[in-house]
Amino acid sequence: MASNDEIRAQIPQIGPDQIALLERLSNAVGVSGEENEVRAIVLEAVKPFADEVKVDALGNVLVTRKAKTANPVRVMIAAHMDEIGFMLINKDEGGLFSFEKIGGIDVRQLVGKTVLVGKKRVPGVIGARPIHFTTPEERRNLIPMDQLRIDLGPGGADLARVGDRATFATRFKQAGPSLMGKALDDRLGVATLIELVKHAPEHVELLAAFTVQEEIGLRGARVAAYAFNPDLAVVIDSTPANDLPVWDGSENARYNTRLDAGPSIYVADGATLSDPRLLRWLFETGDALGIPYQLRQPGGGGTDAGAIHRVRGGVPSVSISVPGRYAHTAIGLARLSDWQNTLALVFAALMRLDDRLLADERR
Repeated sequence: MASNDEIRAQIPQIGPDQIALLERLSNAVGVSGEENEVRAIVLEAVKPFADEVKVDALGNVLVTRKAKTANPVRVMIAAHMDEIGFMLINKDEGGLFSFEKIGGIDVRQLVGKTVLVGKKRVPGVIGARPIHFTTPEERRNLIPMDQLRIDLGPGGADLARVGDRATFATRFKQAGPSLMGKALDDRLGVATLIELVKHAPEHVELLAAFTVQEEIGLRGARVAAYAFNPDLAVVIDSTPANDLPVWDGSENARYNTRLDAGPSIYVADGATLSDPRLLRWLFETGDALGIPYQLRQPGGGGTDAGAIHRVRGGVPSVSISVPGRYAHTAIGLARLSDWQNTLALVFAALMRLDDRLLADERR
């Protein structure tokens, strides 16, 4: 095993090229079930470094970096390519379309947001009656989905059809230490996994799964894990940071995770109890190399690990996420340092991995 100093010297760094890649990934459209634009970027990035690349029947990108040693640990690392969005369900007059949500979206966030619709990326806006035409009673209540429309205008009416997907038209930007864009959940994970494919440790067989349809039920991950049949799995995602002040001015005691505190390691969520051996592996790695990390407070939600750990005879699994604010809205916000430390922690943990990890009793 390499020394801690040797590992530190090899940790991949996030620089202008990696940020430019994240920008491409964030701006790409990849609503669940239509991840082809993101998939093309991933394939372009990983093919020069992969020993095997396969796109499976669901659209997952499955990449193998073979080890250069005998009897390596087979490690699956997953990050999902899809994002939340919408589907057109009915065409009204004048370029107006009713629509449904794909994935978890708060309807309160939608009015006035610009969107891109269909493969032609037709620009539109999510409209509702303006305040001038509503009653005081209506203004006190949530606008129901069936009263919202995506407005493409008369010229856009013939460029889209029922069944087309739509997503927010937000464009990525960097503002000092902050990264802002749509679908940072989970394009941050995708960009991280691409770097791990490029810098895979030679003693580990890296099985990289860029998965589809996570936002609507972890569907791609189940198929990918069955195909790979790994010894263990790490899922890289983005988790909501609940670190803003409480609105009544009191201290926020239920922060969940915070920006600027490093990657969030999941002990438990709504779908998975993380394998305690893998938790210790990540904690010990962070402590040994001085990489900051935080615990994601147990609660709801979930990642692709919820499907992976239940495949075949069971797969020891753990999740690690880049914390971000405003998840599942038109724009998310994350910190460059948290992304860098997430990449550093997973890479260093892989460098320190050997077959004794899973030989330990699960306790």
